Amino acid sequence: MSAQDGASRASWKPSPRLTALAQDLLGLILPPRAFDGAAALTSGLSAEAWSRITFLDGPVCDGCGAPFAYDVGEIRCVLCQSRERPFSRARAACLYDEHSRDLILKLKHADRTDLSSLFARWLSRSAVDLLDEAEAVVPVPMHSSRLLKRRYNQAAEIARPLCAMAGRPYLPDALVRKRDTDSQGGKSAVGRRRNVAAAFAVPESRRHRVVGRKVLLVDDVLTTGATAEGCARALLAAGASQVTLAVVARVTELHARPI
Repeated sequence: MSAQDGASRASWKPSPRLTALAQDLLGLILPPRAFDGAAALTSGLSAEAWSRITFLDGPVCDGCGAPFAYDVGEIRCVLCQSRERPFSRARAACLYDEHSRDLILKLKHADRTDLSSLFARWLSRSAVDLLDEAEAVVPVPMHSSRLLKRRYNQAAEIARPLCAMAGRPYLPDALVRKRDTDSQGGKSAVGRRRNVAAAFAVPESRRHRVVGRKVLLVDDVLTTGATAEGCARALLAAGASQVTLAVVARVTELHARPI
């Protein structure tokens, strides 16, 4: 198990039988609650919380996953037509706003790794066409120093159950972040690209895992696309035949804010 896949946060695990017994006993005392804590449910969000999430299940740009007001076929938005991205297609499960942001930050900063399976289920639907053609799935990597502090990589936490659901090869350590970049929060699009320039690479010893393969890159949020583009360039340089992108949420100019 690689560090990106959570090895640093779980050196000991109880037996599955002991875990199941403990969960059953706890369930007798405290009924399982929805992920948002608003109602007693077996899994997922409460009905109220679900209604607040803006899922992108309508027409979207084939290039970046931005929502369209109406279906125009496989046409790309103005931004995607004006500049070529290293990832060929992208899909997001929902819009990044105050409601989805709260859930994503719980996974990212509050040790709510139980949310990863929920996000994976969302992506299994929104990115089904990308999963169908993917030959490998790679999470956006975290630098080792930051991984040591946080103890897990949220992108890997989402990608692992997604691969289990879709039956796709999971490559948590195929891509590495060579340097600890500054936080992207608050930076302009140009600043974000400069911040992650040449920050990602596929180690020589792992290139055989991606050579000639269609790779699906997984992350939590798409803002300007700078991080995803940096990762896609590194994968293509290592020999991947194609890179697509699946994220839990994407921002629009209307909802853009520091992450």
